[in-house]
Amino acid sequence: MDKPYSDACDRNRAPILTVLREVLPMPAHVLEIGSGTGQHAVYFGAHLPHLLWQTSDLSHNHSGIVAWLNEASLPNVLPPLALDAGSHDWPSGPFDAVFTANTCHIMAWSEVQAMFAGIGRILRQGGLACVYGPFNEGGRFTSDSNARFDASLKAHAAHMGIRDVGAVNQLAEEQGMQRVAEHAMPANNRLLIWCKA
Repeated sequence: MDKPYSDACDRNRAPILTVLREVLPMPAHVLEIGSGTGQHAVYFGAHLPHLLWQTSDLSHNHSGIVAWLNEASLPNVLPPLALDAGSHDWPSGPFDAVFTANTCHIMAWSEVQAMFAGIGRILRQGGLACVYGPFNEGGRFTSDSNARFDASLKAHAAHMGIRDVGAVNQLAEEQGMQRVAEHAMPANNRLLIWCKA
């Protein structure tokens, strides 16, 4: 099959890699939530061979992910698990780290809540949760482009929208995670990192 492709993955992968290389310097088992096309998995897996990268997504996205994985043939990137982040049916873990990109603004808020609860269950003590995407600050958009993006999301589906850093941080804290870093990314995105106490 033709591999699915995302321009955004190609644009943001290098800046994200720079941070992941810094915060995950030792061997670790990483769960990627919402692997999407599979592009991030093969890119990070190739550049971070010390990480065991577990892909996951809704079942209908698996064939595209597998196409990327088969082409790359990386021993440290594992076939996708079926995972609906908004459900209670999660892999048992524990995982040393969790990574997810561009998911919070696509999911309904109830699903974002469920995702953080799931991360709290499967992340080991001292593990890191790394969440990439656009975020508001203090209830306000951080750029005109993010305001336009939010409007386009809501026009597509009412449950979508850019989430506020404070609200997402509260979800993390409820799961015993403390924010340890926040990295500015291109196109008014951020990479937020929490550590499970």
